[in-house]
Amino acid sequence: MTIERDYSPKLAVEDVTIDRRDVEMLDAIDRYGSMHKAADELGRSYARVQNRVVEIEDAVGPITERTRGGSGGGGTELTQTARELRQQFDRHDAELDGVAQVTESVFSGTVRDRTGELATVETPIGPILALVPEGASSVQLTVRSDAVVLTDPSEAPRADDTSLRNQFTGRIERLEPGDAIARVTVRLGGDEERDGEQTIQALITASSAERLALESGQSITVSFKATAARGVPVDPGSAE
Repeated sequence: MTIERDYSPKLAVEDVTIDRRDVEMLDAIDRYGSMHKAADELGRSYARVQNRVVEIEDAVGPITERTRGGSGGGGTELTQTARELRQQFDRHDAELDGVAQVTESVFSGTVRDRTGELATVETPIGPILALVPEGASSVQLTVRSDAVVLTDPSEAPRADDTSLRNQFTGRIERLEPGDAIARVTVRLGGDEERDGEQTIQALITASSAERLALESGQSITVSFKATAARGVPVDPGSAE
């Protein structure tokens, strides 16, 4: 099972965070040449749009130029600063495109033993060393796809010789290449006593996917740190 998380690009300028709503506001002002019209089209109050413009201008300088009256009527235009902000946001958005949907693979299991905050959890794919709340006995472990490392099985180091304490070998079930990032779904085989197989997802760079010559059906080793696997008690009353 996987849980999908969406991440939106943001720009931090001093104490102001510029997000997609702000860029939509700038786009609307640019399109309609009026803050009143932009507010109407966005379904926001004029006062809210005006206040937001002032907040951003306090951080970056003027982002709008207002003209009054005349034969062509008045209006509002974006400054070069505003246009550069939009360009920076678009570049950031493009960079995040490959990781805009980070997923979490979920494994149910039972705590076997623990050392401090870390516990060994028996799961359908085998034992996983993870961060588990004290007192928990049955948990669901989540592993973020951007924390998973893929290695050719012939080159994989011993788990005891690396910080990647969790290591499993499976076969690539699905490969979704992108311009910068590739999403890889790996099927990990369990034994009959552990009730079958499960999948785990990994996000890796396109260059890593090319170096590994990844393709569907290929054998691959999946590794992740103990601190990348986090347990949540199945029964809220099982952890104190």
